[in-house]
Amino acid sequence: MFGNWLKTSILMAGIVALFGVIGGALGGQQGMLLALVLGGAMNLWAYWFSDKMVLKMYRARQVDAAASPYLYNMVKDLADRADLPMPKVYIIDEEQPNAFATGRNPEHAAVAATSGIMRLLSERELRGVMAHELAHVKHRDILISTITATIAGAIATLARFGMLFGGRDGNNRSHPAAQILVMLLAPLAAMLIQMAISRTREFGADRGGAEISGDPGALADALHKIESYAKGIPLQAAEEHPATAQMMIINPLLGGNLRSLFSTHPATQERIKRLRGM
Repeated sequence: MFGNWLKTSILMAGIVALFGVIGGALGGQQGMLLALVLGGAMNLWAYWFSDKMVLKMYRARQVDAAASPYLYNMVKDLADRADLPMPKVYIIDEEQPNAFATGRNPEHAAVAATSGIMRLLSERELRGVMAHELAHVKHRDILISTITATIAGAIATLARFGMLFGGRDGNNRSHPAAQILVMLLAPLAAMLIQMAISRTREFGADRGGAEISGDPGALADALHKIESYAKGIPLQAAEEHPATAQMMIINPLLGGNLRSLFSTHPATQERIKRLRGM
């Protein structure tokens, strides 16, 4: 667990450094300061409103013990086991089996599951999945992913602005070719770092979820089943808003199969192997 946090901290430091670099390339010291202010404002907005926005994107409907006793009581039991406040519970009316967690902290968290995953998995397997999502809440992974996503988006925006208008700081002595290179490569580097952070946090949530449920094999079985079924079933909201793909337990766009730097999730077989090893 400590290794995951250390790796995440290093990666987050890298993405913040990239933000400063591209701000400096765009406008020297003033550009760097402007970039940091912009990034801070974007993170503040994301911290307060990203959960509501994502749930609206997925047309998720909130349920309680009366509307969905099966899912609600399962989450309540797992939250008690994890010593977490009861999160809000949502169902997404989509056939693709998937789930995610959102919210700025454990006191303002929500978990969502698709109707497809509730039909596909056994009770034991679904408990494993929801425990994984609660582990994200407990580890505050939602805040980490929100920060990295917004900074990566801001880097891309700054780079496009720089390519269109160039640097404005007359004291900026860097070579124009070097500026262009930074503006081209920084967004790519930011995206790679963002995805690496996402993969690291998934491993941590797998372990944390297995500890909450007390059944590592249940999550391993669930991951195997979800990947097998998710490949051929589209998830419309994820296709319309691909930046949200990293939130899901299995990549909704790629079925978790992409073994490359551009994957938001670790290889599912590696995740299963680690869970079996527990």
